[in-house]
Amino acid sequence: MAKSLVIVESPTKAKTIARFLSSDFIIESSIGHIRDLPDSAKDIPPSLKKKPWARLGIDLEHDFKPFYVIPEAKKQQVQKLKNLLKDADTLYLATDEDREGESISWHLREVLQPKVPTHRLVFHEITRNAIQNALNSPRDIDTRLVDAQETRRLLDRLYGYEISPVLWRKIAPALSAGRVQSVAVRMIVQRERERIAFRSAAYWDLAGNFQTPQGGKLQALLVGLQGRRIASGRDFDEKTGKLKESAEPPVLLDGKEAQELAANLADATWRVSKVEPRPFSENPPPPFITSTLQQEANRKLGMSSRDAMRVAQALYERGFITYMRTDSTTLSEEALRAARNEIASRYGEEYLSESPRIHPSKVKNAQEAHEAIRPAGDSFRLPESVRDELDPREMKLYDMIWKRTVACQMAPSRGHRTTVQIEGKEARFQASGKQVEFPGYLRAYVEGSDDPERELADQERLLPPLKEGDPMTCLGLEPQEHVTQPPRRFSEAALIRDLEKEGIGRPSTYASIIDTITRRQYVAKRNNVLVPTFTAFAVVQLLEEHFQHLVDLQFTARMEDSLDAISRGEQRALPYLREFYYGNDEITGLKDLLKADIDPRKACTIPLGEDSESRPINVRIGKFGPYLERNDERASLPEDLSPDELTVERAVEILEREKVPDVLGSDPASGKNVYLKNGRYGPYLQLGENGETPHIKSLLPGQKPEEVTLTEALRVLSLPLSIGTDPETGEDVVVDLGRYGPYVKRGKETRSLPGPEALFSLTLEEATELFRQEKARRRFGPAPVRELGVHPDSEATVTLMTGRYGPYVTDGETNASIPRTLNPDALTLEEAVTLIRERVAKGPPVKRKPAKAAPSRAKNSVKSRRAAPSKKSSSSG
Repeated sequence: MAKSLVIVESPTKAKTIARFLSSDFIIESSIGHIRDLPDSAKDIPPSLKKKPWARLGIDLEHDFKPFYVIPEAKKQQVQKLKNLLKDADTLYLATDEDREGESISWHLREVLQPKVPTHRLVFHEITRNAIQNALNSPRDIDTRLVDAQETRRLLDRLYGYEISPVLWRKIAPALSAGRVQSVAVRMIVQRERERIAFRSAAYWDLAGNFQTPQGGKLQALLVGLQGRRIASGRDFDEKTGKLKESAEPPVLLDGKEAQELAANLADATWRVSKVEPRPFSENPPPPFITSTLQQEANRKLGMSSRDAMRVAQALYERGFITYMRTDSTTLSEEALRAARNEIASRYGEEYLSESPRIHPSKVKNAQEAHEAIRPAGDSFRLPESVRDELDPREMKLYDMIWKRTVACQMAPSRGHRTTVQIEGKEARFQASGKQVEFPGYLRAYVEGSDDPERELADQERLLPPLKEGDPMTCLGLEPQEHVTQPPRRFSEAALIRDLEKEGIGRPSTYASIIDTITRRQYVAKRNNVLVPTFTAFAVVQLLEEHFQHLVDLQFTARMEDSLDAISRGEQRALPYLREFYYGNDEITGLKDLLKADIDPRKACTIPLGEDSESRPINVRIGKFGPYLERNDERASLPEDLSPDELTVERAVEILEREKVPDVLGSDPASGKNVYLKNGRYGPYLQLGENGETPHIKSLLPGQKPEEVTLTEALRVLSLPLSIGTDPETGEDVVVDLGRYGPYVKRGKETRSLPGPEALFSLTLEEATELFRQEKARRRFGPAPVRELGVHPDSEATVTLMTGRYGPYVTDGETNASIPRTLNPDALTLEEAVTLIRERVAKGPPVKRKPAKAAPSRAKNSVKSRRAAPSKKSSSSG
């Protein structure tokens, strides 16, 4: 009996939908996109490899026609879908309702070539009613959305695949450029430039403690003197730190003046000169869209954008929330009823807004989905009722979404803000208070707070009852210093907010953008903020000079407008792609921009300034990372040094320290000097001079440079240290300090040691016992160390990895071990490519057949009994 085939993109989504459909339906997943532009040269058929556009996968000579391939990993799933389709009488394409989902459905139809009726199903939540409504009103694939998505994909490919190689050749391997990614990096770098240019300034005021005639107390700040304002933080330029120019400049007090003023006011008579109450009413924030969900999850729950989207995806696919990629703040009629019913029953009728509150979208061209993110269904499941079905992170995110959705239909928070001014002599002090008379939506949700009830208590700052003319007693005046702070770096939440504000990118792309710029080491996350690296400075510097309009915020925002216009059918894709690539009278096309003559030395150089002798100091991006350069002098930069911390003075200090390293003394045995040096990866010890292949060792874990004596240094430099011969194997037993800490080695076997002191106290008997024990398994698999660049033959990314048996390089197809004669940390792309080519030339590794059982006479062999545990240890190491 023929059945209907429903294809979604996620296995989890397929399982959830299966709960709501009868046995007349077969539900299967495409597991995401089933085809795309080729990722590497191996994906391109031999007949096309010689085409000039083969690397791009876009035929530039024939109207930007894309060449799509089915990745090897997807071929089995595609065949499975084709087999299922043979027995189906109807095909339903039920991928997500955004452009990406529309594109997946189109690709499925193009690949499967169905001969049966084919329909597009769209629903924004996975509930029985939503799915049944979609089945009752299916539609065709929206080719305008597909065109917009394909244009975006081609645009991103042209941008990334054409500009990224420029960065590889001119700055460093493994870098990348992207239409939105590069603009985001530029925004982060520009903020760091502002921090570098910023000069902190100090200003003073007085804090006065006062008492009313009835005994009430309050603290007020000095705001005026002799009829003029006292300078406060808002009087300083937030980008430079300088005092703003003003027609009526404020009084800028220094510490001495503040002290003298406090003494002068000690005998003043004080009275209340002004009491100004003002009512306030605060409306709740709108329900979540993708960007605000990511921002709030970052602020409130400490989740990265990628984590927030991963958790939200799981909640959506299991039917707990509506679709999470949306920039619409609209709620459906059933959602409004559900929220308002919950408010009435949980908080009372007085907490309802007078009528259903409609939140107009503030996002330009909001279109990704038809509804905001909310709990699924026509009645919202209470957070406490789903606690046992969700893991802790899912529970926190669901609780936040539930509270925000309910709060958006609640009454405003109402109360009074009161400003009080107190005068004495010619000084004016001011205090402010706030009284919440009706909490409204704050009972359910407070932005940035986990606990609305506690936050509600913090909302109030009550002042004692006061009226104009009341006498006041001054209990004390305290001078206070304030220092202006540089512009704050972007957190993930702040970057998403500003990208959205500028109209750059789409909600569904923000998480991947932040993930990419972090993975490419353009930024480092520190204390939840994004700190740009010196590599990011070099990349932005090159892009600004040679690809200026492509990293311009307004130009990038206009690109988004054009893509939206294509999705609405108001603009055609082909003319837009031609204009981007070939240019017009107003802008230079990408093709001509790529012809620019770029000096690689200049591209890798970031000017820092000049020292006292007018010698220029630069930061240079080298093969092994950034370093300082002054004429012929070089010095590594500490890994944890932020660009805004690197002043000329700090650079001179680092250069001088590198030039004259600390000499701890000389080794009595060899007569060589022992140095304490500071490198990119921190302090280290060196025995001997640079020109004679010195012996180098890192400090022991927990060892502080200032505490290292000559005796301690010689002890560390004595490693590796032999502690004897293993009585069972006859092999030398050695202790040493490696990448993963202290260890003991026998032949090819190693065991970790509990701490650095064990390096010098471990006995041969203790080591032998360690080798008898099974080696602890690492809980992680091969890990990437760094990307080295692109393989010239396959154009695949070559990566340095660390695995179970040590470091190796891979291009995704071939793994090649790194011989001991090469230092993995200093490995170049050329060396890695040579290793991979040599590995390929040897042919595939020969699979060893399992050894046959030994003859029974071997049971009496001492050697056999010893070998057995050795093999077991090796296999589990």
